[in-house]
Amino acid sequence: MSATSSPAAAPDSASAAPHDGRGTSPAAARGRGALLGVAALWAATRALMLWMLVHDFHSSNLVRVDISGTYHNWYDVLITWSMPHDDITWQYPPAAAAIFLSPDLLPFLTYFQAFVALTVLCDGVILAGLLRAARRGDGSMAGALLWLLALPLLMATPFARYDVQVTLLAVGSLLCLRHRPRLGGVIAGIGAMVKVWPLLTLLGTPRGKSTREAVIAAALSCAALLAVFAVLFRDSLGFLGNQGGRGVQVESVGGSALMLAMRTKVWPGKITFQYGAFEYVGPYVPAVARASLALTVVGFMLLLLWRVRARRWTAATPLDAALCAVMVFTVTSRVISPQYMIWLLGLAAVCLTSRHTTQRPVAWLLAAAAVLTSLVFPVWYGDVLQNTWFGTLLLCARNGLLLCATVWSGVRLWRATVGAGAEEAGPARDPEPAGAPRE
Repeated sequence: MSATSSPAAAPDSASAAPHDGRGTSPAAARGRGALLGVAALWAATRALMLWMLVHDFHSSNLVRVDISGTYHNWYDVLITWSMPHDDITWQYPPAAAAIFLSPDLLPFLTYFQAFVALTVLCDGVILAGLLRAARRGDGSMAGALLWLLALPLLMATPFARYDVQVTLLAVGSLLCLRHRPRLGGVIAGIGAMVKVWPLLTLLGTPRGKSTREAVIAAALSCAALLAVFAVLFRDSLGFLGNQGGRGVQVESVGGSALMLAMRTKVWPGKITFQYGAFEYVGPYVPAVARASLALTVVGFMLLLLWRVRARRWTAATPLDAALCAVMVFTVTSRVISPQYMIWLLGLAAVCLTSRHTTQRPVAWLLAAAAVLTSLVFPVWYGDVLQNTWFGTLLLCARNGLLLCATVWSGVRLWRATVGAGAEEAGPARDPEPAGAPRE
């Protein structure tokens, strides 16, 4: 066959498949059956999560308080067209206000009920997007299954935080970047104005026109949202002043090192509640905080080096790079809250929608880390705060798993795109055939 010749057209599977006499092929029936099964499993697992949220299952009252207390208090300030900058726990970009005001869309429910209902809706939209991505020529159902089955491992936490909404923006950006980089950039920009980190979804866009379009679109959407919220709300940038004072949170990687030192009597510090979280106070805490920031800078430089050195892009590379980048920033942060796992599971699920992903084993490590995260909080959070041997080792195991997953993610991404095998393979073409479903 010559380079310009075309392969023989494959027979139309829809017309070639036998029908059951009612105009429905067995393949179509199986497809609908699978979707019904996924929908039923989603409904069952989410109903269980909701039950845990409202029935004090393993101290889920600690989870609910964010909606009924913190978020509702912010709502009471936001409806006066002012940001709650006097509350030191308000540490979010201005567009986050839209999330906390969104329960007004369901005025027939209480604030708590409306917030949870909208969060569950966003969860369902994420699943629908992952299912649609699975229909691509190189698609896989593994991503949808990971999100479907791994999110409940976090128990009630996902429905009592606004991170499902933020994850929806990040997932939407990645799913759009492949064929509509401008739209993907706009969504990433919106996500950045809600919780900053979705901007990292642009790190792996292919060099050239796609990156320019996505970055420009993201910058314009960020600027537009900043302008809108500056007009609508007083002190829309007040959150910046509440970020600088954050210390080392108990559940962070640096925090687990301090906890182990405290348990073995090597370090004389203690745990206290400040800036809306349990943090360490005592000697060397500022040094640990500076070391975390330095590691974040080093991680960012390594990600930039990867982007410069990468030779081979596949359709999965932007997805894999986004997961790796967010993991780097998560494990090097002074703060790791339980809801951060929602981000990682969402990005891992997007990676698994492609058969060409390098992150498959990393995704399953993250699922295991989700189990340990729920054991850390809320199940045995008392042991963690009391610095018992059990709580200390449980937290160190979770953070060790996250650290291993991050290193493994970076190594696999580097080998696939920068290593000798990638150089020999040369640039990869998008394996999706013409006519495949487009986002």
